[in-house]
Amino acid sequence: MYSDTQITRQIKRLVKRISGDEKDSVLSQAREFYIKQCKEQAQLDSFQERISDLESKLAQDTDEKNCEQYRKNLVTAKKDLENFAGGDKEVRLARHDTIVPIAREILALSEGTDFEDTLRKSARLLGTLQLINPTEGSKVAESNERAKHTYKAVLCLRLFDQMYMNGLINDPYVKKCLADVPPKQYKSFINDESELYQEFTEKVKIPIILVAIIQDIGNHHPTARKILYGEGGTANPYRTLEQNTRKELLQINYRETHNYVNYGVGVGKYLGNFKAEREAFDERETAKLAFMQSLLKRWANSKNAMGNLIKVPQIYTSIIFSTKDNYDYRMLPKVFQVLKLNIERGHCHEKIVTCLYRITGMFPMGYGITYIPQDSAGNSLDRYEYAIVTKLYPEKAQVPECRVATRSLSFISRGQDISINRGSNLFFIDSAKQLSTMSKERLNEILELLASNYKERQHLDVIPRCWHAEEFFSIGKNQNLWNKTSD
Repeated sequence: MYSDTQITRQIKRLVKRISGDEKDSVLSQAREFYIKQCKEQAQLDSFQERISDLESKLAQDTDEKNCEQYRKNLVTAKKDLENFAGGDKEVRLARHDTIVPIAREILALSEGTDFEDTLRKSARLLGTLQLINPTEGSKVAESNERAKHTYKAVLCLRLFDQMYMNGLINDPYVKKCLADVPPKQYKSFINDESELYQEFTEKVKIPIILVAIIQDIGNHHPTARKILYGEGGTANPYRTLEQNTRKELLQINYRETHNYVNYGVGVGKYLGNFKAEREAFDERETAKLAFMQSLLKRWANSKNAMGNLIKVPQIYTSIIFSTKDNYDYRMLPKVFQVLKLNIERGHCHEKIVTCLYRITGMFPMGYGITYIPQDSAGNSLDRYEYAIVTKLYPEKAQVPECRVATRSLSFISRGQDISINRGSNLFFIDSAKQLSTMSKERLNEILELLASNYKERQHLDVIPRCWHAEEFFSIGKNQNLWNKTSD
């Protein structure tokens, strides 16, 4: 009963493969790469200086014969830098062959045989990430930090779909890859068994996932970690930094993330003996790497759609999985208020935020909803019940699509799917007022039935705006919230 389902186990392993402490995790490999580079910084500077010198001579010299030699020398110098900066080529390929299968697994876990199945699987992955992480206690920041990469990657995938269907993507590389797929036909194009779609995912969606995972990897450079953890290595890495220090950290992260994309991961290796296939493979890999570089470069441009494809999910994820001391699970549905502020300040593209709002609605996947049930005549009953947000694309943003978790004040593992309107949802103060006339004894009676460790948790609100569902979800039989059957 208490064993995780296969999908939950797979998602937990996925998070560890990205951000766990194991030597072969993505983040551990990045730290190792940066440490090695720091030891060899003087030689790296020499390579960079040589390249800059050749580029300067090429720009100033008008003698074509000299320029031709400069070009040849420049090609050689850049290859030398790439080989040196990446270290042992086999080690770089090992890093590449660690992170790319992870991206493919994220894709497999979040996309299905058609658009509807893709939404179900994406909701399951997002919701599970929310539900396996603590929402109270001392481990919240650390757990949230580990979950961010996967969560953001899934949001980027779904946001890309909606942006393309809305005609908001004008990137030449993407348009070439989707030349035969008009926005109106895109929804039917999503099919994980289609050869054309598989080719498209390799060229576009896998790079998007990789960028979502790698985007802040520069923060694992020793110089960045020194800022985060302090000189003695004992500072709280999740503390609020002073403005100048934060600006310095952002610059380091930006520079070193590009460094890692280029030299830490780079392109894949062709396995075969056919020259034409090798050339086509190398061309595709080079184009994919250039696409990733362009996404990272455009991230800070609030007017650029592809930059916002990464930035908007990053802001959303940083709130849902906040690492700050003021993290308050109850306030997660206010995430779009923060995004709207970013729009007003010119930091985000309004149309892209609107796309994400259409996808997620007001309430994030896996969020615990408390609501007032109604009888068959539509009259409100004298109690509240629990449900969990389980579906993307709600018909109305403030009306979450949920799976019921309790019935008649008893927990159940196979609840029905319901839409919870604003008038019944206790997150909204006007709805909560309906229970204000109920006696405190009755409210405490309900709380005792629905809240575990009730006597040790007297701080709980007698009219809760939401509920913390991770304990409910820790029981294996309760993890099938996204199955296709319910009673």
